[in-house]
Amino acid sequence: MTDTNFPAVIAENLCKTYQNVPAVDNLSIQINQGDFFGLLGPNGSGKTTTIHILCTLIKPTTGTIQIAGFDPAKDPINIRRKIGLVFQETTIDRSLSLLQNLEFAGQLHGLDKKTIKQNAKPLIDLFELNQHINKPIAAFSGGMKRAVDIIRGIIHQPAILILDEPTIGLDLPNRLKIWKFIHELRKEYGMTVLLTTHYLEEAESCDNVAFLNSGKLIAQGEPKELISTLANHIIELEGSDAAIRNVENVLGKPLQGQGVSYYKSFGKDFESLTSLHNSIQGNIEQWRVRKPNLNDVFLWTIQREVKKQNDV
Repeated sequence: MTDTNFPAVIAENLCKTYQNVPAVDNLSIQINQGDFFGLLGPNGSGKTTTIHILCTLIKPTTGTIQIAGFDPAKDPINIRRKIGLVFQETTIDRSLSLLQNLEFAGQLHGLDKKTIKQNAKPLIDLFELNQHINKPIAAFSGGMKRAVDIIRGIIHQPAILILDEPTIGLDLPNRLKIWKFIHELRKEYGMTVLLTTHYLEEAESCDNVAFLNSGKLIAQGEPKELISTLANHIIELEGSDAAIRNVENVLGKPLQGQGVSYYKSFGKDFESLTSLHNSIQGNIEQWRVRKPNLNDVFLWTIQREVKKQNDV
């Protein structure tokens, strides 16, 4: 039974520097037991360094941490028993079969073969790999290998599952399949899940997300709340400079990307958007209105941070 008297993860004022360059800069997060938490940001933002600190693979320069109630400085072994980790790159042995890989992983956690098979069976059923138990991993597709990585990471039934870019390099059908299984795992086992991903749409079902940039926490909250606070609509406009200036006068500075200007609109109904469209002067090549998403939250948050830095 899960002890609910403490959060799954507490990190306070966490810092990690390499030759005086901060990779993680005064980061504080809390993840409650059973939560699905997203740690998001671009390459070099500090996500993987944070994951490695939480997994006791590296030590922080300063700051305090508790994982499942344990202090990694005092009790790293118990922490490793409580967590499962799926790295960006596969850690399975391609020359071994699925069963041999799971036996090896289970034995690293001190499990006997009987317990390994008991723990593995529902996971193999869940990922529909029953016909492939004795096949070498080298014969598996990319999606199947990623499924084995996940099974390997939770063969010891951890309380916390850490997924570092779990779908990187997979095509959309396999990404969707992996996420279907991860959500089923959460429902079945009640695990706390910590996710890093570049595909921000994968994090929209998180209970909470934290955005990192240059090692710093720049935004945090529930995805739906962050999205609803950003805007009611996003307007994408391709057109003449005159058209862009006219919309800018009404909606403010846009984000620019690949010839498209992106505006935030707080108009709540179609009539207000139609009125805005009709008021635009200048040549319009394309006008598109859509609901905001987590990618928009991140891009506007980054723009705000850049503006802050430039104003200093």
